[in-house]
Amino acid sequence: GLDQNLHASIGLLLLDTALGAHDVIGAAVALRMKFVSRRRDAFLQPCLHRLRTLLRKRRIIVGLAEGVTVTIDVNVGLPRCGCAPPDAGRLADLARARGLAVRGVMGYEGHVVGLEETAERIAGCTASMEILLAAHEQVGGSLVSAGGTGTYAINTWASEIQAGTYVLMDTAYERLGLPFRQAVFVVATVISSTDGYAVADCGLKALGMDHGNPSIAGSEVWFCSDEHVTFAPAAPLGSRVFVLPAHLDPTLALHERLHLVEGLADVLSAGAPAKDAEVLDTWPIDLRGW
Repeated sequence: GLDQNLHASIGLLLLDTALGAHDVIGAAVALRMKFVSRRRDAFLQPCLHRLRTLLRKRRIIVGLAEGVTVTIDVNVGLPRCGCAPPDAGRLADLARARGLAVRGVMGYEGHVVGLEETAERIAGCTASMEILLAAHEQVGGSLVSAGGTGTYAINTWASEIQAGTYVLMDTAYERLGLPFRQAVFVVATVISSTDGYAVADCGLKALGMDHGNPSIAGSEVWFCSDEHVTFAPAAPLGSRVFVLPAHLDPTLALHERLHLVEGLADVLSAGAPAKDAEVLDTWPIDLRGW
């Protein structure tokens, strides 16, 4: 909504550089991006991937153009946003003709970053970057933005890597054997326990589930329902357990804050129920509406 996006734009004022990795649609969004971009010490790069954004939204682009740098988003195999590679150069020329500065290209190999076999990940990343580099030759500019947590170490073509999950990690990326530690979890309370299994108060409404079930150290997660996770073996009634999300981003979007705690690493590695620990700080999860 408008209020959420306005809040997000104000939040961007705190950043030195931000890549808006999607197209700009709507005059209100364009004006907010222009407002943020006019800060002398801020650099906001909205992405363009559609010719009709320039051709049919001319008034918006004219209003956005002054002082704004854009990046051309190229489809490198993930059927999401991104222009057809042969259109990248023409789109860049049209953007410059409308007064926008074009910094370069981006192409996210999101269909590759989660492949568990390293050889498949390398082959997929290589193929995607061949497409992106060919588009970059037509677009020009200094930027080639790509990559993610799963390909950061093998994407040697990009000048900017877009990895983000590595900071806190999730169990989907953990399966790839990356050198990053799981650092985020939902603390749930066991509200039911029998001889064979337990139920904790953390379910679909608290977890991003598109990458599969969450994990609980030392346990087997059977399934999640709206407000519950069922797992085995049983755990003491009232005890707290760590629920590790399979997909970090949508999990964070379901929560308003993060609690930074100390002294839980040993408990995590041992798979023991969560115990009281010192809360060092509480961080609001902002930009949730962006």
